Amino acid sequence: MIGRRIRTAGSVFAAGLWLATANPAEAQVGAFIDSLFGHKEEPAPQPEAAPVPAQPKKTAPKKDAAKDAKAGGAKSAKAAEKAEHKAPESKVAAVGAPAAAAAPAEPADAATVLAQANAYFNGINTLTGSFMQIGADGRRIGGKLTLAKPGRLRFDYDQPSPLEVVADGTSVAVRDRKLNTQDLYFIAQTPLKFLLREKIDLARDLTVTDVANDPGGVRISLEDRATLGGTSKIQLFFDPEVKTLSQWRITDPQGYITTVTLSNLQRGKSVDGSLFFINYGRAEDKAMQQQIQQSQQQ
Repeated sequence: MIGRRIRTAGSVFAAGLWLATANPAEAQVGAFIDSLFGHKEEPAPQPEAAPVPAQPKKTAPKKDAAKDAKAGGAKSAKAAEKAEHKAPESKVAAVGAPAAAAAPAEPADAATVLAQANAYFNGINTLTGSFMQIGADGRRIGGKLTLAKPGRLRFDYDQPSPLEVVADGTSVAVRDRKLNTQDLYFIAQTPLKFLLREKIDLARDLTVTDVANDPGGVRISLEDRATLGGTSKIQLFFDPEVKTLSQWRITDPQGYITTVTLSNLQRGKSVDGSLFFINYGRAEDKAMQQQIQQSQQQ
């Protein structure tokens, strides 16, 4: 029988500590779970500051050059003042020009883009495909994604990870096949509402902070203030026509970023409902578990 554990803030923290000592694949699943529930054991690492170039040492003028220094002082001061005023202009031109050329144009109508995104999500009944998860430390782990609305979602991670994440419409279970245990969360505590709800209105159900064109597609930036641990920031990346979701990026309340890139997506494909079954330990759950296991052995 699968062990049942209901996660609270403290137990999620403990899970993070355990996963920190696990192998890299398990740690990456832990990073994904933490991105959903907003718990980390330490603050996000800050980018290293760029090294400051060494300044040349100033040397006092030699005594035998004192007259020359005095005679040319006014001329040198004027030249230095002229150079000081010209230097910022050349720096702005050198740095600013390429950035301006690469800056993506803003969408003409953000409301239209949001309507297209809503239509995309609301038009999904089932979704299957592959995903690649990139953790805050840059490590990657792939797997299979299966979605059946409303509320049912499954992430099967590639080996060597023994973990799988399953949502049945009410709860989210994180199962360890090796230890034969599972941890349960309330589904409303996750920021994946855009995938799980039968009908979604991004502007109503979340807070839209930005809609912009990115190279090769469209980006919608959102905030979800209802997730456990604080506000999660979400970025959704679509193709230019907003017909395919290619990636989402979640920044948890502690500043850690988890990116999930999608590929080989298929909409409307028939999926097995037993994939989303969660055993809560009730008699009817045990009977269903046995029935599923028997059907899998046939």
